[in-house]
Order: sequence, then C-alpha cells, then structure tokens
Amino acid sequence: MNALTLARFAALALCFGATGSLAAETIRLDKVKVLEWKAVYGRVEARDSVAARARIGGTVVDLKVTEGDNVKAGDVIASVKDDKIDFQIAAIEAQLLGLRASLDNAQSELSRGEELIKRGVTTAQRLDALRTQVDVVRNQIAAAEAQRSVVVEQGKEGAVLAPADGKVLTVPVTRDAVIMAGEPVATIGGGGFFLRLAIPERHSDLLRQDATIEIDSGNGHESKGRLAKIYPEIDNGRVIADVEVENLPASFVNKRLLVRVPVGERDALLLPVAALTSRFGVDYVTVKSGDATVERAVVTAKPILRDGKEMTEILTGLSAGDEVVLP
Repeated sequence: MNALTLARFAALALCFGATGSLAAETIRLDKVKVLEWKAVYGRVEARDSVAARARIGGTVVDLKVTEGDNVKAGDVIASVKDDKIDFQIAAIEAQLLGLRASLDNAQSELSRGEELIKRGVTTAQRLDALRTQVDVVRNQIAAAEAQRSVVVEQGKEGAVLAPADGKVLTVPVTRDAVIMAGEPVATIGGGGFFLRLAIPERHSDLLRQDATIEIDSGNGHESKGRLAKIYPEIDNGRVIADVEVENLPASFVNKRLLVRVPVGERDALLLPVAALTSRFGVDYVTVKSGDATVERAVVTAKPILRDGKEMTEILTGLSAGDEVVLP
C-alpha cells in the first residue's frame, strides 16, 4: 500500500469520525392541550322562510315560478282570478248609470222649483225637499263609486306577490287549481342561508358562542364558520345551534354537510410530520434509547396545524418523555 492510499484512508476516517461526533437533533415528547372535536351533520337552511299567499280566492290562471327560481320582493309570481268580481263590477256600473239618471232628473226638478219659487207658485218647503233629494242621489253615487273601487282593488289583489328576496323553495299549487284566500302559492327562502346543527345534549356545557367550526363542503373543500347562536331549549335530546358561514353553498336547501364542533380539550402527544418515516404503509419514528437509537412503529391521527407547523398526533407507540430523533 503506497503513501497516497494511506492518506486517503486517513481522510475518510477523519470524516466518519467527525460525522459520528455530530449530535443529532432530538425533541422531547410532552403532553399538550388540543381541541376535542365532535363530528355532526349540519343542515343548510334559509334564515327566513315566508309563504307567498293568495289574497283572494279563485282559480290560478298564471303561475310564473317553479322550485329553485330566484325572486325579488314585489315580483308577481302568480295570478288568481275570481269571475264573480267582473259581475260585481258590472252590477255596480249599472247601478251608477241609474243613479246618474236620477241625479239628472233631481237637478232638473230643483231648477224648475227655483224658477217657480221666484214666481211665488211653489213653497220653500218644496224647494228644500228637492235640494235634499239631489244631495241624497249624489251621496248614493259616491257610495257606489267607492264600492266599485273596492271591488276593482279586490281584482288587483289576484296578483300574488313575492314577500321577500330569495329562492323559491316549494310551489304547492298548479295552474288552473282552485285556491282559497290566504292559501300559500309558494314558499320563499330569503334573508341568507346558514347551517343549523343538532348536537347531543351531553356536549351542551362544552359549547361556546363564537367558536370556530370546521365544515366539509364536499369534494375535498373545507371551510370555517362561526357558532353564531346556541338555543337554550333542548329538542329531542339535542342542542340546536346556528353557524354562520361565508360563501355557504346554497344550491340545495336542507342539504346536510359534515361539521366538526369543538367540545372541549384533551391531552395529546404531537410530533412534527417530518419526524415520521413511512415504509410499506407503516409509520416509524426514531427514538433515542440511552446512547443508541431505535425505530418504533406508531399509529398517527390526521395532521393538524399548530403555530403554523404541520403536526401529527401520536395515538400509540410513544409515551410522554420519549426523545424523538429528528431526521
């Protein structure tokens, strides 16, 4: 072996010695407090559910909306017609024609009486009676015109108006159906949409107002909401709560979404995800044991973000106080 080869072996020995002397970075496992989550289903509901009702009874002659349509407050969504209203208007107009003819006759009699009293042929009592008759007919005409206005307005009330901005949820009638006054023609969901939760009452004391809620909107999309209101009444063994969510998908009202609600805290062992090594579907962690290191198989939970770092919870395989060697 020549001198050059010996020098190379010496250099390699120095390198290995230096590498072995470097202290590997370790982390000590300690129990930390993490939120305990309860998975429940929330239901998408409209904040306001208002019925658009018919103001008169009759036949639905026009139906302009169907389920899923968006409407504005005041939009005509249906028309109800009562044929009797046209006959009532015709009867009042005939009555007005007769009263106007009576008024013309009474005014003629009054004019004749005024001429006669100037000649001293008639009496003042007779003239007063003629004036009273004219006033009576005029009042009858005013009452008939007012009655006609009422009936005409009833005919206009055949237009069924949307009571609020929103989406048409149900349309329980069809065209040519006969309905009564006050019967709903459509149900409008408006005022925005929110999630309504029904949480088991054993978690009632652990719920907190304004807590952050995790929502799985489907297709891998997750969002967050705020626990806006907790109702004080227990309904069928469950606490009812409302969650406000920005950009809540409202294409389907009463759709159920998976929701995770914080219901307290528990102790957990958290480890950086980078400390795990996966082989053949099994996670391993290198643990310091005295002066040596060993690998242990562990079972982990879903990774979480803590202080901006991706951490994973160790369910089994490690215990508090173990020193984990980081790669």
